[in-house]
Amino acid sequence: MTAKAQRRRAFWQILLFSAGLLVLTGISAGSVYLVNKARDDNKWVVHTIEAENQINALLLEIRRAESAARGYLLTQEAVFRIDHERAIAAIMPALDRLTRLTGDNPVQRESIAKLSEAIKTRLGQFGQEMGFIAQGQPEKAAAVVREVASTDATAEIAKIASGMLQEEERLFRQRSENADRSQTFAASMTGIGSGLVVVLALISTWLVRRSARARDEAEARLRDANFNLESIVDERTADLREANDEIQRFAYIVSHDLRSPLVNIMGFTSELEELSGDVFRRIGGLTQVPAGGPPLAPGAPGEIMLEAADKQLSDDVSEALRFIKTSIAKMDRLISAILNLTREGRREFQPVKVDTRELIEAIVSTLAHQAAEAHAEIHLDPLPDIVSDRLALEQIFSNLIDNAIKYLKRGVPGEIRIRGRTKLGYAIFEISDNGRGIDPKDHQRIFDLFRRAGTQDKPGQGIGLAHVRALVRRLGGTMSVSSELDAGSTFTITLPIAWNVNNRNADR
Repeated sequence: MTAKAQRRRAFWQILLFSAGLLVLTGISAGSVYLVNKARDDNKWVVHTIEAENQINALLLEIRRAESAARGYLLTQEAVFRIDHERAIAAIMPALDRLTRLTGDNPVQRESIAKLSEAIKTRLGQFGQEMGFIAQGQPEKAAAVVREVASTDATAEIAKIASGMLQEEERLFRQRSENADRSQTFAASMTGIGSGLVVVLALISTWLVRRSARARDEAEARLRDANFNLESIVDERTADLREANDEIQRFAYIVSHDLRSPLVNIMGFTSELEELSGDVFRRIGGLTQVPAGGPPLAPGAPGEIMLEAADKQLSDDVSEALRFIKTSIAKMDRLISAILNLTREGRREFQPVKVDTRELIEAIVSTLAHQAAEAHAEIHLDPLPDIVSDRLALEQIFSNLIDNAIKYLKRGVPGEIRIRGRTKLGYAIFEISDNGRGIDPKDHQRIFDLFRRAGTQDKPGQGIGLAHVRALVRRLGGTMSVSSELDAGSTFTITLPIAWNVNNRNADR
């Protein structure tokens, strides 16, 4: 080989080496930047969730103070006064924390100013009510309650808080999109960089093959490159493992923070149940006072029964509390499942014999209130029993039935039908509705994570159907949709009648 050829080969080698180093440097720098950006985006998502939780906590304390004040006005019992004072003491710290959490948003700062004024006004009204009661002037306290009802200060607080929740929801969607975009850019950069590395490797191979005498040197360089590549793969694998652990920690934190307000709701629901029973017993005693004597004590022999209107109201309250408890229990199960997933990495499905009709009837009972509000009827046809994972099936059918109720057409009585059959060792379930339907061009889009179709007038994050399809696939089945706009939808689930756990858990 001539000196000129050697110099040319050395030039190309140096050029290719420099290009490869530049590509690797760019990929590394870009990856570090995008990982940090994704971490910051996720931190802001958590911040938004904390702000939403704090708004709800503040509203809960205000409602608690109002309920206790009215209970004290009706009964004069110290337990209501103590509960009222505790709620009042918790309102301003909750407002201060909310102010700190939303201080980065000018829109929320304006809302906080309005909310503070409304809360101060309501606290002043509380003070007047409790002052009149303490002075032995319950009629004046009742007059203040009527004045509050006419000014509707509580509704103004709820209106401002609702606007703040809507703003936080908008920020949640925006920040979630930013996090997704950062991850997409990171994947794109890795793909493009890998493609460039491959191109450079091909050119290098072509150049070294031009000389027989350079073959040994090329093989040595190739062995070195392979060793370096394995090191890079190990590093990237470690980075991916760390990123996955970070995502699981994030999911655990979010789920844990969700459980805290759920426990509060559960506790206050039990308190409301006890309080409502006591209030209605006292109402019964107040409405049936014996002639010439004091009201009968609740629980005494010959206990006073509620009149028709009060009895209906008591039954309605009891029914509402039962629905709340049922929903709380369902939400607790779902949060527990999420926490188990984050602790175990990925839950292993356990096949059990499932009475499908009994399972879906339980789901329908938890959604009965939503169905009644939507004027919808849910019909169950005969359904085949299967061997599968019970929790996964509950999540699948709960999501589909809830969506069917949620997306019914306004002004049209809803009709939802669930039917099933078997064919060639598979159970085929169909969930049909006469709702607004789905445009055929969006049939695949609705199964993508964080993607939604149609008019966005219902709350949701776009993860339900994607999660359902993932569960169906892990159970060895398939899922499809048939729908037209304004013509309803039919979701078809095909699952093995006797599912074997080894079919899917081996893919972990």
